[in-house]
Parts: sequence; structure tokens; C-alpha cells
Amino acid sequence: MTRVGKFETVSFEQFKSGMEDFGLDEKSLKEKYDNIKLPARATSGSAGYDIRSTVDFTLEPGMTIKIPTGIRVRMLEDWMLAVFPRSGLGFKYRLQLNNTVGIIDSDYYYSDNEGHIFVKITNDSNEGKTLSIKEGDAFAQAIFIPYGITEDDDVKSVRNGGFGSTGS
Repeated sequence: MTRVGKFETVSFEQFKSGMEDFGLDEKSLKEKYDNIKLPARATSGSAGYDIRSTVDFTLEPGMTIKIPTGIRVRMLEDWMLAVFPRSGLGFKYRLQLNNTVGIIDSDYYYSDNEGHIFVKITNDSNEGKTLSIKEGDAFAQAIFIPYGITEDDDVKSVRNGGFGSTGS
């Protein structure tokens, strides 16, 4: 098995910035930060690294939430990390990422936001099912994937931003 990356936590200041929408006090934020679990595989045959929620949340059908995970990933240059909902949650609740598949580029690690990974999800249930996730529950999974470039690719620009920063 090829070892291509390493998960880390972002700084407390970056986590605090990402959690602004939740209106938590400093003590609660510090507790949540201290409880961040780095993504891990459940079994030796698992492709996906489970990403755990940093907050309790309930999603009624049609509702959306953006979860700051408090994590970042350093990886080899010719790899990417793809983020998906956990299979069971997608199957049972039609839980979907708002960008369908999250693509974490290797250079995102060096962004101004420290490469902080956010997961924005929607409960797209058409059966009226409500989804409840507790802090620490796995709700998404991330898979390392190698990629290639074209023979005539000569891109030299460097990332300095997050979501959509390279599509100008």
C-alpha cells in the first residue's frame, strides 16, 4: 500500500474562524477543538478515511449544513483527496455533498486557511427521513486518488485561497 499523505488538525484560530456560524463561546470551541479526531480507516480493507463531525446536528429533508472539520491533509503532489458522504448515510438518507464530490488538491494544504476541510451536506431525502449526527460521528469519507496531467501542461501558478480560488 502506498503511503501518500498525513491528516493534521488546523490551528485553533483557524478552527475558531470556521466555526463562526455556530455562535459558540471560547470554552466550547476549545473543547470541540480538543476532541477533533483525525480521519481513520475502519478496517484494513477500507478505502475511505472516516471524517467525523465536530458538532451535533439534525437535518430535516431539504436542509443543508456546512461542517468545519478542523482537519487538513498534506499529501504527495500527484495525488488528491476525494470526499464523499458515508455510503450508508447516502443510501438511507440521500445525504449528498453540495459540490457532489469534494476535491482536495495537494496544494490546498498551503492555502491561507491552512487547507481547512469543510464539508457542506444536504439531506435530500424524498422519504421524509430526518438525519441526526452527534459530535464525533463519522458522516463523510475521504479517499486518496492519484491523478495525471497532459503532456503539454505547463501550469506554474500557485494557489492562495480556498473554494473556487483557481477558477477565475
